Amino acid sequence: MFVKVCGTTSEEDALLAVAMGVDALGFVFAASPRQVAPAAVADIVKRLPPEVVTIGVFRDEAPERVVDIVNRAGMRGAQLHGHETPEMTAWISERVPIVIKGFVAGDRGVSGAGDYRADALLLDSPSPGSGQVFDWRLADGVPDGSRLIVAGGLTAENVADAIAAVHPWGVDVVTGVESAPGRKDPRKLLSFVANARAAFEREGDTGPAFDSDGAPYDWADDDVHP
Repeated sequence: MFVKVCGTTSEEDALLAVAMGVDALGFVFAASPRQVAPAAVADIVKRLPPEVVTIGVFRDEAPERVVDIVNRAGMRGAQLHGHETPEMTAWISERVPIVIKGFVAGDRGVSGAGDYRADALLLDSPSPGSGQVFDWRLADGVPDGSRLIVAGGLTAENVADAIAAVHPWGVDVVTGVESAPGRKDPRKLLSFVANARAAFEREGDTGPAFDSDGAPYDWADDDVHP
């Protein structure tokens, strides 16, 4: 199971999410109300437990800059949420430990997601960060065997339904755990993480998302995973 909270803007919210038991934190470097500076993220990352996966979120950024920011801020990976080509994504994957490639629901390009050589795929609503839920049946176009992360309008109230409908490798939330753009709500965050983990357990998914070396865990080696 993999639970990621994105749009982190402060050390206080980062530590809150860690205390609630999230697996990963996302920091947005693209234009957004939740945009943060690399230097500020570097200060936050230094104070986080090493097992927490830290991901920089980019949109149509130069590959060289993506790699530079991720490594300079001490993060573990990059999430590419724009029109990056398979070649650009593969180039970044060779220089960054973890790469997540984002697609909007309904994008025909998702059928060729394997060409991107990303560690995981993220499927979001057509308006990322809007808090809008997409038709989860659109996840059927994701290639079999992909590590799929579902995002887009998830909340404590609907995350279990999303997991039951899509059977993803992970979930990602922003607006559903906020009190205002860029500010986390402790009660919403606690409920979201608890409901997501309970839903993953009902699916038989109780193992780690990443192994001890920081690479995505290979579920093919796990007999209990459906």
